Amino acid sequence: MDEIDERIIKLTQNGIPIKRSPFADISIELGISEKEIIKRLEKMKQEEIIRRFGASIGHRDIGILANAMCVWNVADEMTDEVGTIMASFSEVTHCYERPRVPGWDYNLFTMVHSYTKEECYEIAAKISKATDIKDYKLLFSDREFKKTGVRL
Repeated sequence: MDEIDERIIKLTQNGIPIKRSPFADISIELGISEKEIIKRLEKMKQEEIIRRFGASIGHRDIGILANAMCVWNVADEMTDEVGTIMASFSEVTHCYERPRVPGWDYNLFTMVHSYTKEECYEIAAKISKATDIKDYKLLFSDREFKKTGVRL
């Protein structure tokens, strides 16, 4: 990673504009083409300097206010199969397996976002039906404190 790569990371880590040429301003500032910026980002990803370069939507900003962590009690030998099914739902943005702890039987966690709590319950019911997992709970967030990626 050279100085230009480091500057690209610093100039993109807080987001890029939503426009036809999102790297145009950075291109001018660095004196390299947008194509070169994209090539360098792809190379840094390939070399695992950066894990991913993707979009993050401010769901609360667009009115998606019901956010539920669905916790599921899944037989340990079924987590791969069930987790794959759960993750296939377009409404599921995250799907994780976590170790069980005393007093907490849930080991699979899925995050769903919707406009209403009722819609979150409907999504969880669809997932329950598809996986035949009946032991689950929905935990709703009240507010968001921080949402940022790793910073250089």
